Amino acid sequence: MESSPVCITLYRWAGTFGPFRIRIPCGECSLTQDVIGDTLENELSDIPVNFQIRDWLSLWWQPLKKGGWHAPIVMVEGRVISQGNALNRGVLTEAVIGHHARRSPVTGNHLFGKATCPHCRRAKAYLDEAGIRYIYHDVVKDPRPLYEMLARVKPMVGPRTPITVPQIWLEGIYIGGADQLGRRLGRTVEPNPERGQSSLSIEDLTLKGLLSIFRLNQSATT
Repeated sequence: MESSPVCITLYRWAGTFGPFRIRIPCGECSLTQDVIGDTLENELSDIPVNFQIRDWLSLWWQPLKKGGWHAPIVMVEGRVISQGNALNRGVLTEAVIGHHARRSPVTGNHLFGKATCPHCRRAKAYLDEAGIRYIYHDVVKDPRPLYEMLARVKPMVGPRTPITVPQIWLEGIYIGGADQLGRRLGRTVEPNPERGQSSLSIEDLTLKGLLSIFRLNQSATT
């Protein structure tokens, strides 16, 4: 089932207000429109989007209610993401992917990681040895997987919890990091506080676990 389109609205410097009439949009409005069009054809080509262009001078009160007052104004799902300047396509990509990820479930097997992460390599080895085919997303080389990963994981772990890699889904079910994947596949995962947070999830950050790490650190300094 396809998710509902993400609504993008551009308010350009054009339209009428009383005796005033502007027929030719400003240069930054035209540039913003071109940036949106090109981003929809490339980074967001497979995401359903409803793109509308409105004349700000005729409908100035609509974006003003959301804090938009300086054209060009770009809104995604009713929220202002840019105004007063030509649009940064990365800002648009992040906003649209964020909304799309929250309304479309994950399907299949996915591993979000980066090339320099040892926990990502360990997780990939677990999957390869188990004969599980998966899609690998490099969150450093491609910004889109990064935006999608953050949009999907943040609501589960909370806004204050740092998001690290790897982040793994199996058959659409969120697994977590490398340690959680190892346990799910029946692998023996030895506790190692030197791994840092890259392979930890929320359930690992218990009071007992933190106390154990604290005692280990205390022993190392005495």
